[in-house]
Amino acid sequence: MGFFTKTVETAPCTVEVVHKFEELSAHVRLDNGAVIHPGDTVQVHGTPVMAGWGEEVRESRMATIRRASGLERLWTKLTGDMEFMELCEFSFSDEVSASGTGGEECRA
Repeated sequence: MGFFTKTVETAPCTVEVVHKFEELSAHVRLDNGAVIHPGDTVQVHGTPVMAGWGEEVRESRMATIRRASGLERLWTKLTGDMEFMELCEFSFSDEVSASGTGGEECRA
């Protein structure tokens, strides 16, 4: 991998799709042990993997891995931290305030 050059490789992969009440997920595992680094992209070939309600599906496919150049990898690391910090600015809570929207007490 050069600082300005990209490389492309192919790898066998396993696609796992789960569509159950307890879990809704999709994962791709590269079967040759290839590691994905910041800035790399993976494209899985073939028709979409569909799982009906209550099913768990595993299919073998081929994937194309486009390796980022050194410059792209550095840029992704630098900007990725800032994007993560944007996500940290939000918080979720169970607190709900009701003002005149049905939260009043009824007295007889």
